[in-house]
Amino acid sequence: MLGISDPGDGDWVRLRAMQYATLRHALVTRLGTQAAGALAAGMLLLGRIHPMAILSWIAAVAATQWYACRLDRRLTRADHGRITSVEVRRHALGPLLNALVWALPLWAFGPFVDAQTLVKLWTVLAMLMAASVILLPAVPLVTLVFSGVVGLSAIAWFVVSGSLDMAAIASLFLCIVAIGAVEGARRYLTGQIAEAGIVEKDQVVSLLLREFEEGDADWLWQTDTARRVRSVSPRFAFALSSTAAEIEGMPLLRLIAGSAWDSGQFPPSLHDLAERLKHREPFANLLVRVMVRGDARWWELSGTPRFAANGTFEGYRGVGSDVTEARENSDKIAWMARYDTLTGLPNRTMLTETLATALSDAARWRTRCAFLMIDLDRFKAVNDTLGHHVGDQLLARVSERLKEQMTENELCGRLGGDEFAVVLRDVTDAAHVERFARRVIERLSQPYEVDHHTLFVGASIGSAVGPRDGSTVEKIMRNADLALYRSKDGGGNAHRTYEPALHAHAEERRKLEVALRRAVDRDEMSLAFQPVVDAHSESIVSFEALLRWHSKEHGPVSPAKFVPLAEDTRLIIPIGEWVLREACREAMNWPAHIRIAVNVSGEQLLDANFAASVVGALSGSGLPASRLEIEVTESIFLRDATQARTALEQVMALGCAVALDDFGTGYSSLGYLRKMRFSTIKVDRSFVQGAATGNPESLAIIRAVVAMADSLGMSTTAEGAETEKEVRIIRELGCRKIQGFFFGRPMTATDASALFRRHSSQESVA
Repeated sequence: MLGISDPGDGDWVRLRAMQYATLRHALVTRLGTQAAGALAAGMLLLGRIHPMAILSWIAAVAATQWYACRLDRRLTRADHGRITSVEVRRHALGPLLNALVWALPLWAFGPFVDAQTLVKLWTVLAMLMAASVILLPAVPLVTLVFSGVVGLSAIAWFVVSGSLDMAAIASLFLCIVAIGAVEGARRYLTGQIAEAGIVEKDQVVSLLLREFEEGDADWLWQTDTARRVRSVSPRFAFALSSTAAEIEGMPLLRLIAGSAWDSGQFPPSLHDLAERLKHREPFANLLVRVMVRGDARWWELSGTPRFAANGTFEGYRGVGSDVTEARENSDKIAWMARYDTLTGLPNRTMLTETLATALSDAARWRTRCAFLMIDLDRFKAVNDTLGHHVGDQLLARVSERLKEQMTENELCGRLGGDEFAVVLRDVTDAAHVERFARRVIERLSQPYEVDHHTLFVGASIGSAVGPRDGSTVEKIMRNADLALYRSKDGGGNAHRTYEPALHAHAEERRKLEVALRRAVDRDEMSLAFQPVVDAHSESIVSFEALLRWHSKEHGPVSPAKFVPLAEDTRLIIPIGEWVLREACREAMNWPAHIRIAVNVSGEQLLDANFAASVVGALSGSGLPASRLEIEVTESIFLRDATQARTALEQVMALGCAVALDDFGTGYSSLGYLRKMRFSTIKVDRSFVQGAATGNPESLAIIRAVVAMADSLGMSTTAEGAETEKEVRIIRELGCRKIQGFFFGRPMTATDASALFRRHSSQESVA
């Protein structure tokens, strides 16, 4: 009757068209009533409320009434005289907006007027509510929406303002209006049905037409009093993969239950259908899992019990459709929303939901839970060298090993990339988390066989315990991430628990990053120069430019501290460009045979503008390209070997030299030497120090490097020479150049230039 639903019997869409056709007959009277009410309310408020406020409110009344009239016209023009419940609900928006505007005066203007004026305002509102009942007896929903909002708002205002007597009066009046609206509508519909003589004799045809018009039905089904299928339609028989003759007279439930018919263990959806049929209840769009020839399907069924004229039950009639594909797509979407497609593990969404539940349970039962973030060590090297296909397979193997470690108390998932997480729902003590983490690290660190490759990766873990380390999901995850960062910072393959001091460390890093972003502009960066000498003549052949930072806020900052930060934030690119320019400019103050060596980060080398920055530094300073040597480490080839090699070849084409720094400490060094023509190989200081102590492995490595470099036409530089013994051994092993504190510590540009002036003076005296 209200029009907000479609009952299973009767042609209600046509009845509603008749109901709402009365809207156009009462349009002028309704507009007049609204105008009179707005004018009366405005007159009552005039002198007490600012005129602009009153006019604004009246304009709002007019606007909502105009919008409601548009909805009225649209509804009264409904095609074929049929109005659905959806259109009815959409039409209710007009009176709702109008009611909200009429509810405004009491709340907006009430505090500024006296009690007598409020009573008069209520009288105006009551008049409008009564007029709605009188003018729209056929459309109760409009009256109920308007009166409900206005009346309840007035009641609430009277209660808040302490006028309980008025609240009681308003409540009684609202009840009377509601009853009057419903009874008026019932009488109107009864009269219209009797007048039109609408009696649907064939319920089957009516139901089919309605269902097909709305696009919900595919076939008709019908049962007798014993729930046996009767009058089988061809489409229903096709849905059951049978003929009409084969299923005629068969029990409906038996046809669709499959093996559950013999066991009696129906799935919940089928049990729900059986209960409705048993209790002779109508149902609509009931989703049922059925078995057709052993194949699981999903049907959407609607059905209505049939009764004879004397009230005798005659069975069911209904419509149905096969929605298996839509159901499977919905299940797939739901699965994808909560699970990672690559590994099949729960994704971030499901992990956070599980963690939230674990935190809630821990708070309720005064227990503890834990969240562990896991990051794979050396995974990037595998991904970059062997490709994403192998990397994806490795991630799948890692997920399998993680699942092996899980019990009912734990849930593991993938956060993204090579980062995983585990939720421990019930943690007895801190040792439990430590034992679990060590077990995971040990299992994940074992070798993997992937695509004919034996791979080794480790795992770094950071953990936080709730609610000790945080009472919300965001805090626990953030704190576990801080602990993971500390684990990675310490070399990886370890477990670290959250400590409050980690926040201070993170805050210090954040402040350091802010200061680093302004360091070049504030002229806080400087260069130090360490000499490289000829191993035999001990004359200076080049300098290595070393970056130094003296922050105004933090004082001197170690390169070991700020260089990784600059690389993480990609600030190393503008800083590296500044180093190139300054180093080339300073080298112009030295003799023409002295080279300048500049270390280049992997981030710089992989930047598209790297070669252009080298050209700019050389042209800006006037330094010949042959005097610039670019130093790189082997690690740059792990990210994008092709792009790194291309960038270095461009630099070499300019005439610059390229040195391979820290040789022997990286990966696949011989492969890089085969592909690139380096000018110099720098032997890492760890081998030099090992050789000085007589370590046979270090001695053998240096000999091999020197022999290989000589055969390839490359020079060798030994780093870290600090004692006379180390210098002697380096010479004996055949290194051509030496760098270390024995011949000079890093010095300022002024001190570096002074070395040459002093040497010139000595030659003049001689």
